Amino acid sequence: MMADLLTVKDLTKQYQEFTLGPLSFNVPAGYILGMIGPNGAGKTTTLRLLLDMAAPTAGTVTLNGDTTPAARALARAEVGVALDTTGFPESWRVADVDSAMALFLPNWDAARFHELIDLFGVAKKTAYKKLSRGTQAKVNLAAALSHDAKLVILDEPAAGLDPIARDQLMTLLQAYIEDGQHSVILSSHITGDLARIADYLLYIVGGHQLFFGETATLLDRYVLVKGGRGKLTPELKKLGLGLRETAVGFSLMMRAEAARNLPAGLTIEPVDLDALMIYYGKEVQADAQ
Repeated sequence: MMADLLTVKDLTKQYQEFTLGPLSFNVPAGYILGMIGPNGAGKTTTLRLLLDMAAPTAGTVTLNGDTTPAARALARAEVGVALDTTGFPESWRVADVDSAMALFLPNWDAARFHELIDLFGVAKKTAYKKLSRGTQAKVNLAAALSHDAKLVILDEPAAGLDPIARDQLMTLLQAYIEDGQHSVILSSHITGDLARIADYLLYIVGGHQLFFGETATLLDRYVLVKGGRGKLTPELKKLGLGLRETAVGFSLMMRAEAARNLPAGLTIEPVDLDALMIYYGKEVQADAQ
């Protein structure tokens, strides 16, 4: 049985106007977990809790067998991190990043770091402040992937990256886990990337965990049903999620098993992650009104 690098059980964070959780999920060694959800869903807060950057109200986080913040801090060198809100001092150049990381990370691999910097096309003598946001992200990613971290946690790592750099990153992450000893947690709004590489998905909306499991299982769970306006019955409305109507027809999302005995004249299509989030989001908005 594959060991879990990370296990989360009933994790909750209570704020005055927002509650995250309870969340329960695990990340086995050798896999990629994708986190999806709209802005404000709680994804970044979840990552902060995993990294002990915020204290949970309840629940437990087990990192490579360690359950307390103090014990997890000792294992922090085993975690690579690139968050959307973090970076390096403005005056630093690539050589400064290299030197600083080597002081704090016993497994720092300078050769690997410069290899990734070259792959990403980063100007080594340009100050971090003067790099574009996308290029800063490349430096952050290179650092996160250059000390043999067992678990790499990335928050919107592809934001600002061009399609070529995004493809390079996705290929790197897939290669990173191939030995079965490393795992990645990847929070991203670019659902096409997640559909390509994520073995598991954690889906959060409004602080609530809607789904955790295999990516294929989630996508196979739902279908899109489309048809002319005359085909939209009360029964379909009751079975569907996120109804969208136009002057000529309608579309809604439905559990796959519920769509097996629909009447003729309707079109049934598979869902992708974009459609899943759009239709679920429309349903959540409707419920909130």
